[in-house]
Amino acid sequence: QLQASGGGLVQAGGSLRLSCAASGRTFSPNNMGWFRQAPGKEREFVAAITWSGRSTDYAASVKGRFTTSRDNAKNTVYLQMNSLKPEDTAVYYCAADRRNFASAIATIATQYNYWGQGTKVTVSS
Repeated sequence: QLQASGGGLVQAGGSLRLSCAASGRTFSPNNMGWFRQAPGKEREFVAAITWSGRSTDYAASVKGRFTTSRDNAKNTVYLQMNSLKPEDTAVYYCAADRRNFASAIATIATQYNYWGQGTKVTVSS
């Protein structure tokens, strides 16, 4: 099970750090992704990190502002969000890639088979 937390209300230009903690099993062998869904919009890829933590990938809209990391000893993945914009407002989900020890990062939601419940981020202008 994945539990996302850390969302909230922040002014534009501010920062938030989301956490995604796993329980019940380890996700150390899995690449982990972050997705978001704004009201009335499709769920979209935000960021992902490989199982080893050596590689990351970001959507163009967040590159340079967001950073994902992981601590496998704590079974937790993080998303540091800086310079937030109103268009970042969405429910953010963490998810585990269905593959073990994958070298390539997937950016499509169907590649992920374990999902957290989501945490809401609201950025005011």
